[in-house]
Amino acid sequence: MGQTLEDRLVDIIHGVPSTMQVLRTVRDLNLPDWMIFSGAVYQPVWNHLTGRAPDYGIRDYDVAYHDASDTSYEAEDVVIRKVAAAFEPPLRDLVEVRNQARVHLWFGQKFGADEPYPPLLTSAHALERFVATAFCVGVRLEPDDSLRVWAPFGLDDLFAMQLKPNPKRVKGAGGWDRTTASAKARWPEITIAGD
Repeated sequence: MGQTLEDRLVDIIHGVPSTMQVLRTVRDLNLPDWMIFSGAVYQPVWNHLTGRAPDYGIRDYDVAYHDASDTSYEAEDVVIRKVAAAFEPPLRDLVEVRNQARVHLWFGQKFGADEPYPPLLTSAHALERFVATAFCVGVRLEPDDSLRVWAPFGLDDLFAMQLKPNPKRVKGAGGWDRTTASAKARWPEITIAGD
């Protein structure tokens, strides 16, 4: 029996030194309900599949944590500064930390109120909100150095390099055209549903 897609994802992530450095560093900070998600996870897969450098196209490392005990910006800023202090440049400037328990407080104002954004119950819950199913993947480095994977829509679209709209999002919301065009410009091999 061959490798599962999850096994392949784990192997690919283990082969990206910058992503592994972010995972090790954040793990040691012991943030509540943390993971990295978005481009730092799906883009190395596309790079692997297309023969590009492992960190090609990665613009930032999205670190999520969930702490509902204090959803103030001030509390989040303490964590942002703590995480930044754990890194040297250039990673210090590329790691973006957000408390998923407070995203609903600012999402509509920042990105436009074209759909409701209810409070997230966990960091993994945020994965259900990304515009394309291939983007909906997150990982956490566990104390035993294993990688835990979350992928609420599976990994088929990611490994097929196919962008399909997230069925839990309002069709056309969330910058679909802008987001998919940006991805297609960096990875022309991807296919976009409806094109």
